[in-house]
Amino acid sequence: MRKNAVIPYAIIAIVGIIAVIVISLVGVDQRKDLANQDEQGGETQEGEVASPEVIYENNCAMCHGADLSGGSNPDLTTIGAKLSVDEIASIIQNGQGGMPAQSHLSQEEVDALSEWLGEKQ
Repeated sequence: MRKNAVIPYAIIAIVGIIAVIVISLVGVDQRKDLANQDEQGGETQEGEVASPEVIYENNCAMCHGADLSGGSNPDLTTIGAKLSVDEIASIIQNGQGGMPAQSHLSQEEVDALSEWLGEKQ
C-alpha cells in the first residue's frame, strides 16, 4: 500500500496560510496601537506635557549631552545663571548660532523646558 505524499504538503500549506493570516491580524492591531501612541505624543496623554527631563532627553541630549555638559556644544549645566527663562525659550524656539529652531516643540514643551533649564545655576 502506497501513502499519498501530497496530503502532508497540503496540511503544511494550510497551517502556513493560517499562520500568515494570524500574524497579519496581530500586526494590524499593533500598527493601530503605534499610530494611536504617535498621535498622543508617545508617552503622554492628550493635553499632557512630558516632563522637562524627557523633553530634553528626546530633543537636546544628542547635542548637549545627557548630563548637560555640552561636549563640543554649549554647556547647559549653569545656563540659568547666564540667561533668563525668556531668553532660553527664545533660543529654543528660534535657534541661535549652530542650533536650529526647535519648531516641532509645542509652546507648553518650550515653557517647561526653558523653566527647567532656567533653574540650572
